[in-house]
Amino acid sequence: MSFLVEEAQSQIKQAIEAAAKAAFAAGDLPAIPQATFTLETPAERRNGDLSSNAAMAWARELRQAPRRNAEAVIGHIDLSGTYAARCECAGAGFLNFYYKDEYYADIVRDVLAKGEDYGRSIIGNGERVLVEFVSANPTGPMHMGNARGGALGDCLATVLEAAGYAVEREFYVNDGGNQIEKFGLSLDVRYQQRFGAEIEMPEDAYHGEDITKRAREFAEIHGGSYLEKPEQERRAALVAFALPLNVEEIRTNLERYRIQYDTWFYESALYKNGEVDRVIELLRESGKTYEQDGALWFKATDYGLDKDFVLVRSNGFPTYIVPDIAYHYNKLQTRGFARAINIWGSDHHGYAIRLKAILAAMGIAAERLDIILMQLVKLVRGGEVVRMSKRTGKSITLEDLLDDIPIDALRFLFNMRDPAAAMDIDLDLAVEQSAQNPVYYCQYAHARICSIFKRFAEEGIKQRACTREELCLLNTGEERELIRLLAGLTGEIAEAARAYDPARVTRYCMELAGQFHKFYNACRVMGEEESLLQARLALCACVRDVLGNLLRLFRIEAPERM
Repeated sequence: MSFLVEEAQSQIKQAIEAAAKAAFAAGDLPAIPQATFTLETPAERRNGDLSSNAAMAWARELRQAPRRNAEAVIGHIDLSGTYAARCECAGAGFLNFYYKDEYYADIVRDVLAKGEDYGRSIIGNGERVLVEFVSANPTGPMHMGNARGGALGDCLATVLEAAGYAVEREFYVNDGGNQIEKFGLSLDVRYQQRFGAEIEMPEDAYHGEDITKRAREFAEIHGGSYLEKPEQERRAALVAFALPLNVEEIRTNLERYRIQYDTWFYESALYKNGEVDRVIELLRESGKTYEQDGALWFKATDYGLDKDFVLVRSNGFPTYIVPDIAYHYNKLQTRGFARAINIWGSDHHGYAIRLKAILAAMGIAAERLDIILMQLVKLVRGGEVVRMSKRTGKSITLEDLLDDIPIDALRFLFNMRDPAAAMDIDLDLAVEQSAQNPVYYCQYAHARICSIFKRFAEEGIKQRACTREELCLLNTGEERELIRLLAGLTGEIAEAARAYDPARVTRYCMELAGQFHKFYNACRVMGEEESLLQARLALCACVRDVLGNLLRLFRIEAPERM
């Protein structure tokens, strides 16, 4: 929450505690209560701006009815020097507080004074956090899951930054292991087929058009010169040619998606620098492994798993989990990030448990690795699920989406739901320019406010700084509700960071846009007395700036006209 919100709540908490002491001194309470109590915003605004359960929290301790406790507090409470204008007792004994006009005026002044920094906080205390997301297999094009993961990961990183964390974004390039062997085999088959070889592509190989394209490009450069070379040499050359092109294509599409990474970390580096061997030895030396049938096993059952699993096969080759262990050990130990956050598909649930268990065996606290399991996305058009690209006739890729759907819409819509929730994306709605399209709705609100200022400028009316007294004129229900919403931004961003849920920010944007439209339809600006006119212009400026800041925070355009 913002400093002003915290200050107002702190003042009221202290006033309640002081009133309880005064009530005891006067004989109206049997003791000075010690039980903790809460302050919260009532669901119904008629119940005030802030409500406390203090009287009920003290009932058992003081052995008297909550309402009697509440009346004793009200009889002795001193609200001078606080933002509260009055306190009332409601229901069974709730203490309901109503803020002074000055509180609302000061929120507006705070928003205007902080500008782009409004809503930011330091709850993260500069803690170093590494967010790894997308990390698509470089053997083929990016798919729908990568599209959602990209928007989610990038926007989560920006939310964490706004909450005061030192964040880095990372893409993990899986350029080792079985998928690269399969990649080399697939390229090799297509390369040989170009020169008439009658060989079939294995069923479990990669059959996509992208493999054929890379084999063709290799052949255009080298001709058939690799046909006579040893198989392993030929496949290694094909992989060395095709893999960087695929990675660069991934990078290009992600940059087009407005995603920039701080680091592209290659799995192969873990083998080159010896970290794969190092983690195996660390586990072996710590007694967390045993040998059986020539293989090295991890004692997973000692860490709550249902069965042990193999780390190194009997042929001496590590299983696929070992480089992942080395990679996360590198993140949290070698590079010293306080926390690592991974965004994975929901089908990785079991694997996430295994990885956390083995890191715990290496002395890395489980809470330092957070894995966000992201549910699937369905694309819908005209009420029907869409699985194929109209342009290519193939499965829809990220590149297809970037060609067909505005990037603003993609980034906003993919952050409309909690990561754990499955979601449908309506392709017709994504391109629709109407209030039904969430991102258009928010952008239109920003553009509408910009047009208001433009129209006023054309009339010779310019916004000026308002006095506190002038801002106190913002006292209608619509104005107060809009200011309350602005006051909650800092807390909303902080909670989005804590919950790893950037969708809280997109929902806030929609609520703010909707509340602005209600305000502007109910409260006239042009033609009002000059002080009220300027106060309402100041409120418009607050909403414009906050909407613009939040849209740009998610790398979504904040247009001045539409």
